[in-house]
Amino acid sequence: MAKKIYVGNLSFRTDESELNELFAQYGEVVSARIITDRDTGRSRGFGFVEMSDEAQADEAIGALNNQEVGGRNLTVNEAKPRQGGDRPRRDYDR
Repeated sequence: MAKKIYVGNLSFRTDESELNELFAQYGEVVSARIITDRDTGRSRGFGFVEMSDEAQADEAIGALNNQEVGGRNLTVNEAKPRQGGDRPRRDYDR
């Protein structure tokens, strides 16, 4: 079963292909996405990786958490489900 991983403290220069390559060392990456600011399009310094195999995802989390990449120590852990209501939705968000 696929597993979604949160990756924080990314260098603002890291792109999605680099993120994909980093996790591909541990198994099949379904998707790698860096979250960007809606207004500027710049990286917000975190992203999500989805891996097809849960065991491989766990291995990647163990290996990459607190590892230095791009001059910054990554925070890597299992992504938590997004909580509805953390921030109010605005009509123009849709």
